[in-house]
Order: sequence, then structure tokens, then C-alpha cells
Amino acid sequence: MEHIIYADLLVVGGGTAGTMAAIRAKECNPDAKVVIFDKSDIMYSGSIASGMDAFNVTAVPGFSTAEEYLETAHGALDGIVDDSQCYAWVSRTWDMVQRMEGWGVNFPKDKNGDYIVLNTAPKGRFCLAILEPGLKKILADKVHENGCTVYNRTMALDLIRKDGRVVGALGLNIRTGETIVCMAKAVILCAGGTARFGQTTNGYPYGTFDFPGNTGEAYRMAYRAGAKMTGFEYTIVDYSVKDANAAGLHISCTRGAYVLNAYDERIEESGLSICNMLATHNTGCGPLRVHMSHLPEEKIQEIEEILFTTERPMQKRFFEQRGVNFRQDDVEQWPSECFLCGGHGITGVMVNGKAESSIPGLYAAGDAANVRGFLPGALVMGEIAAESATQYAASMEQVPYAPAMLSERLAQIEQIKKLRGPVSVEEFESKLRRTITDYIVPPKNGYKLNRALQEIARFDRELKELVGIRCQEDLCKYFEVESILVSAYLSAQASMARKESRWNGWHYRTDYPEQDDTQWLKHIILEKGDSDYSVEITYQDVERMV
Repeated sequence: MEHIIYADLLVVGGGTAGTMAAIRAKECNPDAKVVIFDKSDIMYSGSIASGMDAFNVTAVPGFSTAEEYLETAHGALDGIVDDSQCYAWVSRTWDMVQRMEGWGVNFPKDKNGDYIVLNTAPKGRFCLAILEPGLKKILADKVHENGCTVYNRTMALDLIRKDGRVVGALGLNIRTGETIVCMAKAVILCAGGTARFGQTTNGYPYGTFDFPGNTGEAYRMAYRAGAKMTGFEYTIVDYSVKDANAAGLHISCTRGAYVLNAYDERIEESGLSICNMLATHNTGCGPLRVHMSHLPEEKIQEIEEILFTTERPMQKRFFEQRGVNFRQDDVEQWPSECFLCGGHGITGVMVNGKAESSIPGLYAAGDAANVRGFLPGALVMGEIAAESATQYAASMEQVPYAPAMLSERLAQIEQIKKLRGPVSVEEFESKLRRTITDYIVPPKNGYKLNRALQEIARFDRELKELVGIRCQEDLCKYFEVESILVSAYLSAQASMARKESRWNGWHYRTDYPEQDDTQWLKHIILEKGDSDYSVEITYQDVERMV
């Protein structure tokens, strides 16, 4: 028997964007009931489970403006960006910094008392240093202080629609198996991207660059509900610390470290983009290494403080166990697995500058939306989504739950629980992610993408025939595999549709090796057809501000 709750606003995902959305919603309407579904625990869930080293994009007065960042974004995204959406969040980043400081978040200053703004872009300085290991806890505490209702360990499965709008969502307690129905006047999707997508290079299934709990639930739910999706051909491969699969290169290089190739030749600063480093690695001149032994002790300690307390604390133990000391040893870098993400890419629910999706009542922020905003973008778009959704919810009547709304899906869940096939969910996921790596990860071509679609059809069939569900954990992983599979299908279809190469190799097609702005300076839009694996593809021009 499902548990039924009612809310004014439901936030799916309690990461950075989700917590900020919930906080802002209660500020906009203190009387509103705001509910969060989080598959983990909001105290440490999402892509910044602890803290962060930088506000990657911030329009800092005296250093940069939102207008200047638009120009940078055009270059970084090869023009595939809507200006009004980008401007909407960048123009509010400095206000967000002041807000965060008011909550006790530490933005370190230099000896003159000025903010530390790092130079990481070809034009303009947008990267503001932050040193706050407890950032996620600060956000989670604010959620509770504001009186939001949090359902931890609750995995969202499906959105509920009625009369053409989203009116709630179905959740599943990952420990007890209880189904939870939340009827809400508006829903904000903040459940991240698809981190568990391609096969990891470090050999650990959950050793991904991004949060491994992000398996594409937001993408699958929005797609099934009929929302416009975009950017699935933007297949990211990062270049990060080997085996740890953790960031660190830019943290060290902006503080005086430099990068060497396999022949001890220094890589010029102009060659330090991720795609350039991947290209160097793949030509046989890799792996590249971060060299720090020339730095003064205080700089090395500064880098260690960020990496070992804020970015990913596990790195301290990782380097100690391998006997790596930055004062004498280089830090080897290696390609990560391929993944889909809004914050570092453009994959996700198509939203405008108000965080509105194409379906009334549905909003998106963070890695679930097609907003390349990193941490500041997640926070600000979370706020914007809350403001838009709160205003919308105030004009809507609560829709009562009717069993017919979910009867088919709940019956499917009961059938899935009874699956007793010979293949474990873990093995099935491993095979699926290997296929994604074989056929969808760049370099791409028509043959590989067609083979990907053939294999995805087989995986969809065999998921229902061969997998065995033997415990509650298996059931949750089954739904994660569903999401990975839908993400793979959308990525293959979008990659097939974009008949050109773009984004410095992240969408490189050997059969269409040139970038073609005349034909392809536009969004690939994906919408669900008659089934999950019947997609309608359209195109939308990028929007430019006058």
C-alpha cells in the first residue's frame, strides 16, 4: 500500500540545486509545504558531497561581468547556448556569493583582504576561490531550519501528470521498499545527470568522476513525462587523477603547478583544456602529470588543504597509501569514464531563464537541466526554479490522488520484484556500460551509433527476461539501470542526429569530422514518442540577446 502525501512544491534530489530550491521556496512562501525526495541523505548527497574549491563562474565586480561571460560561454560551448538563460543565472552569481557568506561560507581573501579570483578562462576572470569543507552541511541545515520536509533514502521513479501538467511524483524508499506518492502543485527536478554511464577506467563500478548515485533518474522521468530534452550528444570524458578519478589539475595549476607529458616536456597553458589534454594523451604522449615539486612549501600546503579537506577528502588517504608526496612526486592524470551532465555540459531538461520546462508544473535545475553553470549555476538556478514554481503553485489547486494515476506503474513494480533470472543486476549494468563505452563514447560514427541502438533494444528486452531481483538493493539498482538505458538511447539518437563534430572531441564523428555552424548551430530536441524507445527529434535555433 503506497504512502500518500501532499505538498505545494516537491523537489526531486537534495544536492546543491535541490537544497537551494527548497530553501528559496520557503523564503518565497513560508506557509508552503515543501518536500524533498533524496535517494541518499541531503547532509552529504549530490555532486559536492562535502565542499567545493571554487565558484567556477562568478561575475565578480571589478573583474568580470555577466555580459563578458556570455562571450566566454559562446566559445566554451561552440555557440550552443541560449543567451537569456545563461544571463539569467550569471547575473545573480555575485548576489549568491554574498548570500553564502552570510551563512558562514568561507571565501578566502588574499593578504590585501581582496577576494581570490583565479584566471581559468581565455577572456575574463570568473573563477572565485572558496574554501568550505562544510558547504553541503550548511545547505542541509538551512533546509531543516526553514521547515522543509525531507524524505531521505527515497528514490524518485516517475512523475505524475494530469490534464497536461505535472502534479506530483512516485518515490520508493530504497531500504524498506515502501512506495511514496507525493501530490504537488509543482515539481522541481534536481536529481543530477548520468554519472554511471560509460565504463570506468579505474576498474571500480562506482569510482566515477561525478557522484555515482546520479544514474539519470531526472532524465528518464522528464522524458517519460513528455518534456523536451537536449544536449545528449555532449558526451563528456574528463581528465583527472588516475584511479582516484578526482579533480585536482586546475586547483594546482592555478597555484603555480605545471603539466608534463610522457617525455618530460611542459604543456603550454594554451593546451590545458580537458579536450586538448585528452588529445595529447591519446596520441601516445601521455599520460600527463601535474608537477609541483618546484613550488614553495606554503603553496603545496594550500593545494593539499583544498584537495584533502574541501574537494575530496579521500584523496589524502589515496596519495598516502601510494606513497605520493607532492613535494617530490608528480601526479598522474588519466581519462575518466564518459558521463552526461548539465552543469559541466549541456545535457538535460530543456529550460528557459525561469527554469521552466516545456511541461506546465515541471522545473529543473542543477545537472538535471541543460544549464552549463557548475556550482554557482546549480545554486542560482535552484533559486530561480523555486521562485518560478512557487508563483505557479500559488495559482493552482491541489490535485487529489487517484489510484488509476499509477496503477500501471505500481503493477510493473510488483512484477519486477518477482524477476528471478540468472543474471545479477550488477553484471547487467556492467555489460550495458561496456556497450556504451564501445559504441557511444567518442570518436563516433554512423555504424557505431546504429550498433548502439541495436544493442540498447536487446538490453531493454533482456532486462525484463534475464535479471534476477533477490533483495531491495537489487530492485533499486534495476531502476537505476532503466535510467542508464534510457540515457544511452537518447545519447545515441542525439549523436546520430548531429551530423558534424563539435565541442573539441566530446562529440567527434569520424564520418562528419568538421564543425558546421551553417547547418548545426542549433539544439537537438528529443521528445518521447509512443514508447521509451521511440523518440521524436526536432531542432531549435540557439537564442541570442540583442
